[in-house]
Amino acid sequence: MASTRERVRQHRDKLRKQGLRPIQIWVPDVRSPEFAAQAHAQSELAANSPTAVEDQEFVDAISEFGS
Repeated sequence: MASTRERVRQHRDKLRKQGLRPIQIWVPDVRSPEFAAQAHAQSELAANSPTAVEDQEFVDAISEFGS
């Protein structure tokens, strides 16, 4: 059986032959307490906005999961 390194190399080669390329992106860590605090703060701002009702109506109108 091939080593893990060899299997990964073969898999990546196969994907490259399909016209794909690897990329690396950095995203927020949604598990962190800082993320949760920031999300909560932004949610409160949105909920208490003078246009909260209109904003929610817009989201509902464009969402496939509308209310």
